[in-house]
Amino acid sequence: MEPSLIYKALSNETRSQIMQWLKNPEQFFDEKLYLQQGLNFRIGVCVGDIQAKSGLAQSVISSYLLTMQKAGLLESERIGKWTYYRRNEKTIQEFSEYIKTKL
Repeated sequence: MEPSLIYKALSNETRSQIMQWLKNPEQFFDEKLYLQQGLNFRIGVCVGDIQAKSGLAQSVISSYLLTMQKAGLLESERIGKWTYYRRNEKTIQEFSEYIKTKL
């Protein structure tokens, strides 16, 4: 875990918002289409759904997701031609402990 990468990733309002969306995806995204494909939100949320919710260009969202993944905040899984992102709760917990003990 590199705290400076996490700080940088969370310093952007949209990236912070994405973290909130992925914390409780059922509140922000429609799981019906996932269930029809035999998937659920445990696998993550599709990049296209995140992009549509944000209203930003796909290239911008992809860049944001990559930044958060490099910081360790997100994990991804590719199924077919789609990539799904979910929170990396282990790193989030480590960062939380870092803030409690070091700051």
